[in-house]
Amino acid sequence: MPKIKPFRGVRPPKALVEQVQSRPYDVLSSEEARQEAGDNAMSLYHIIKPEINFPEGTDEYDPRVYESGAEQFQKFQDNGWLVEDAEENYYLYAQTMNGRTQYGFVVCANVDDYLSGVIKKHELTRRDKEEDRMKHVRRTSANIEPVFLAYKPDAALAALTDKVTAAQPEYDFVAPGDGFRHQFWVIADKADQQIITEAFARMDSLYIADGHHRSAAAALVGAERAKANPQNTGAEEYNYYMAVCFPADQLTILDYNRLVKDLNGRTAAEFLEALTKNFVLVAKTAEPYRPQEQHEFSLYLEGTWYSLKAKPGTFDATDPIGVLDVDISSRLILDELLGIKDLRSDKRIDFVGGLRGLGELQQRVDSGEMKLALALYPVTMEQIMNIADSGKIMPPKATWFEPKLRSGLVIHKF
Repeated sequence: MPKIKPFRGVRPPKALVEQVQSRPYDVLSSEEARQEAGDNAMSLYHIIKPEINFPEGTDEYDPRVYESGAEQFQKFQDNGWLVEDAEENYYLYAQTMNGRTQYGFVVCANVDDYLSGVIKKHELTRRDKEEDRMKHVRRTSANIEPVFLAYKPDAALAALTDKVTAAQPEYDFVAPGDGFRHQFWVIADKADQQIITEAFARMDSLYIADGHHRSAAAALVGAERAKANPQNTGAEEYNYYMAVCFPADQLTILDYNRLVKDLNGRTAAEFLEALTKNFVLVAKTAEPYRPQEQHEFSLYLEGTWYSLKAKPGTFDATDPIGVLDVDISSRLILDELLGIKDLRSDKRIDFVGGLRGLGELQQRVDSGEMKLALALYPVTMEQIMNIADSGKIMPPKATWFEPKLRSGLVIHKF
């Protein structure tokens, strides 16, 4: 059963939230962060992308960069741009995209739950990315950005959500760039807090939707602090890390599509012919064509979109990994035909989240930058949970959650 707790959030005054808040650190480059921060000294990018505090070209992994992030975090508090709540609270965070709203409880999740598998993951993490975030957490002694968790829907939490959202939110703004609405409520009532704590204690598991590296980094630093403290009781703040927990049935997972630079020595005609071994191939039009169901793919090559449907026998419907379209396409197209063995390291492939649309895939092929585009049907949250429950790991670049959490609405300090 997951163990969660409220916490004294460090957050911006209402009048400053739009100046402080930012996109997550890992969805934009250093240059993009520099441009978005501009001359705004209150931008959270000064903390989460602290390389922007140095001349262009500074290595983002330079030790001075991590030190600057910690200094900026202290500066924000000294200047009153971030203020710690006087009491422990839970929080409720709502995101509205295309008229659809999802509601997440902001909590402190337990480090031991992550280490023991009560908080379940579905992706592998890279040690270099873990170490980067660990250095950031160590220097700031804080979880500046939350992890994105999912839980199986709970009636008590749904009723409490209705109660909390009947009141005016603490924050309510539309983020620049994405155009999505973000709302935020403080849950200070002790009876309401008890409902949340008890509801999570009844659950079997929580599931990492997004933020595997942040989860790993926070948990490993927490374990380090616990090991270094002979008087550790388990109640110390470093034994917990900040997460936003959404009911799984509210989440939107978009397609995560592929672009490839060449046909591995084949002509277009030879490549299309080779596809017919495992797929039913149907030419569509020059207009973007989106897959309509699982096991159907869209291919764009030399000005034409094609539908590819995996033939019976090309996948194992009883295998939670083998049934995934990302696995089918990786095995039968990227590996077998195009010679791409490792999606994490091969320089011939690139990935585009579904929010950018199929038009971007077509544009990058038409420009000559890429040779072909492959669009996938989105993975479902049920598939993610089934894989996590089975203890297996999804292939890389399989999920794209949208909208992304905004950073800087609340911070957990330990």
